Amino acid sequence: MVKKVLVAIATSALIFCGIATLNAADKGPAEITIENPDAKKPKPAYFPHKAHQDAGLACAECHHGMGDDGAQVAYEEGQAIQKCAECHNSDVLAGKTKGKDKLDTLKGAFHANCLACHKEVAEKDEAKKDLKKCSTCHKK
Repeated sequence: MVKKVLVAIATSALIFCGIATLNAADKGPAEITIENPDAKKPKPAYFPHKAHQDAGLACAECHHGMGDDGAQVAYEEGQAIQKCAECHNSDVLAGKTKGKDKLDTLKGAFHANCLACHKEVAEKDEAKKDLKKCSTCHKK
């Protein structure tokens, strides 16, 4: 009887560890440097990916897909994630704009998404006012 209980406990522990490992796996790199290969004056952006995850941002806040008609398709768990430049370029998204931000460039896409969020967070929390500064992402 004791053996059965020990085997059940060990099996449960292995299953739990396996599930925890699967959930922790493939969440992307902890840090990302975003470089725009088409920029005339490149200003790489530093992106603390893990810090954004730890802050509770959902993957869909940044990640999405593209439908056959070029429209944005909402991210679903398990969806393949490509580099942003795969779609955010002048060949794939020619002429697509969102206000002043051109979605057919990496700069425009990131500024449209990231900068809007940074401004919103900075306005809500005085301690995070520096999030509005370019140097938050573009390190010297």
